[in-house]
Amino acid sequence: MKVLVNGIGNIGTTILNLLVDYKKLLGISEIYALKNTQITTWNKVELNIIAEKGVILCSKTNTDFIPLPQIINTIDYIFDCNANTFGLKNKGWYANLPQLKGCSAQGSEKGFGLPFMSGINNEVIKSQKFVQIVSCNTHALSALIMAFSGKQIENLLDGDFVIVRRSEDLGNHQRLVAANVVSRHLDKTIGTHHAIDVKDLFATKNILLPIESSDITTPSQLMHTVRFNFRLRKLLPKGQIEKQLDKNGFISRTSKFDSNIIFELGRKYSAYGRLFSHAIINDNNLLINTKTNTVKGWAFIPQEGNTILSTIHAFVLQMSPEKEKEVMAILQADLIREFW
Repeated sequence: MKVLVNGIGNIGTTILNLLVDYKKLLGISEIYALKNTQITTWNKVELNIIAEKGVILCSKTNTDFIPLPQIINTIDYIFDCNANTFGLKNKGWYANLPQLKGCSAQGSEKGFGLPFMSGINNEVIKSQKFVQIVSCNTHALSALIMAFSGKQIENLLDGDFVIVRRSEDLGNHQRLVAANVVSRHLDKTIGTHHAIDVKDLFATKNILLPIESSDITTPSQLMHTVRFNFRLRKLLPKGQIEKQLDKNGFISRTSKFDSNIIFELGRKYSAYGRLFSHAIINDNNLLINTKTNTVKGWAFIPQEGNTILSTIHAFVLQMSPEKEKEVMAILQADLIREFW
């Protein structure tokens, strides 16, 4: 099977590394990468590192690499890692590729395909050619809903989230803010796009969620964080809540309070410096009220790491669904720690 990663940026490079590491497990024969932005002396060094790993670089314009038209009609699967609607624009020519069996795009490309997140709607994308991997914040909010409702969505009466966002990726310096910036509510009852996107994700399973969200951006380049507030029909005792969290293979826990410490642990000990959990719950700081049946707390959000894991999962479900349990058991064991 031949795969192409379109976009060698923040997400694309980590996906490439994981595809190389798990090439045999995933049943991949050749890995191609398409560089869309200008290739210069200073960024060619990184491309050389990727090529040394066995990735075949291709380009639409640069003669140093294989011309894209030479290989594109032989590609079985495309990981589109572009943003800012470029993935949506690419869908038109993807649809006409003769060999293409499946494709995924990232969170910003809403409308590219059926929304997907590992552990939420695995079954519904097995027959889908085009899949949109929902954002890192959508991952965290959805995972928290599943964890605290005991995987019984009807147990959730309502949920409210405040997402505290870092302003941009660590390697960039274009969108840094100088002060806290509150986001506009896009919907009068739902709030920001975070709750809207979570509702759309669960709607693929015909589930209507009673949730809302707000958002504030801070002068940080490290991690997002979320304050959650759930009101439940039945509230489990704290001990049972902890057992539920332990059973969740996509959620991690921590007793630490600083996002910079969590980020540093990921940089030291996790693959490619990424944290792959859907969310990391601060489990010694939960507010549990048995009179109101509410649970409130904080969780750290491993931006992009969680979406990257779901991207690989989507690929397996679309291309080799019979291998899903085997592949995901290995990936989760290798990439997700229960406690930080």
